[in-house]
Amino acid sequence: MDSRRTIVLVDDLRSFVDGRSAEVARTSTAGVGLLDRYRDRRLDELWLDHDLGGDDTNWPVVEVLERVNRDGYRQLRRLASRWPHATWAVEGAAGLGAALTARLAA
Repeated sequence: MDSRRTIVLVDDLRSFVDGRSAEVARTSTAGVGLLDRYRDRRLDELWLDHDLGGDDTNWPVVEVLERVNRDGYRQLRRLASRWPHATWAVEGAAGLGAALTARLAA
């Protein structure tokens, strides 16, 4: 892995076609394990495939991120309160981003 950047990819089949190095997890369980391994360090990039083959999805990884980032969500809301008419754009708003979309719309 590139010593200057910490990149995690959770994908059952692919790696980066441009050859960049990353820690790769092929299952959601392995993805959660990588998050645990890097819990005290900064992740520069986190890439999540929408499906991991069979019935496995990245939802367990997202749930971990949601649990550990509640404080980050509160900070996001405080920052956004400066712009009372803000419009939110959430990648995957109907999929993995649905929980964040619902919270922001509330």
